[in-house]
Amino acid sequence: MLKKYFKNFCFTSMFIILLAGGYYFFWIYPQYSVPILMYHSFGKASQRDLLSVSSEHFEMQMSYLKKNRYHVISFDDFVDGFKTGKKFPHNTVVITIDDGYQNNYTLAYPILKKYNFPATIFLITNLMDKNDAFLTWDEIREMLKNGITFGGHTKSHVYLPAVDNKNTLWDEIMGSKKMIEDHIGAPVKYFAYPFGGFTDEIEKFVEEAGYRAATATNRGYDILNQRNLYELDRVSVRNWKAGGTFQNAVSGYYYVFKKGKRGN
Repeated sequence: MLKKYFKNFCFTSMFIILLAGGYYFFWIYPQYSVPILMYHSFGKASQRDLLSVSSEHFEMQMSYLKKNRYHVISFDDFVDGFKTGKKFPHNTVVITIDDGYQNNYTLAYPILKKYNFPATIFLITNLMDKNDAFLTWDEIREMLKNGITFGGHTKSHVYLPAVDNKNTLWDEIMGSKKMIEDHIGAPVKYFAYPFGGFTDEIEKFVEEAGYRAATATNRGYDILNQRNLYELDRVSVRNWKAGGTFQNAVSGYYYVFKKGKRGN
């Protein structure tokens, strides 16, 4: 009796293991997508702003990527690989930062430079060099020389789906690109939708303006990762310790169990 019970137990266990293994290798594993991390502002650990990550936590997160041999690639490398159907290693990460706060230069930039990590900062162009809380063009040009690239984030950080005037919409999208290019003397290839908001028409405007790709926010799971280059998902990073939630964020499977939603 005991022998029969043991035999059934072994059979059941083996079946469960095979089922779980099959589920992982044939469903979960192929869902991998390169995580695009999204930061905004950087400050002190005591801050309780959801859009701010302390410099201490940012240091721990970047150190985690370095120690665990993550490939931190540029947005260019990601888009080039995406277009050619490249299979990225399952420890690849892209770093992006929105808005262009001054602390991107004073707090985040030295850490990125320390680890030799590329990143893309999306700028609200009307605020550059005009508001003490935001970057100066001199700081932007300095960072450009050291692995940081810049993208458009509109001129005034307007919620684009709420803009009715087509000329204003075009000016926010194309005007942002032109202003950055005029100041840094380098092409601006990427765009980030303010508040993650976009429509099919806005997407078309972004493409017509000459951007190669555009990012939204946490839009959730896209089946089989057939992502549109003008609707790229990102993971909004918080004051997470190096491991735990941050480890999940950079795993490449962050979107798999998230409910999908559109950016508008």
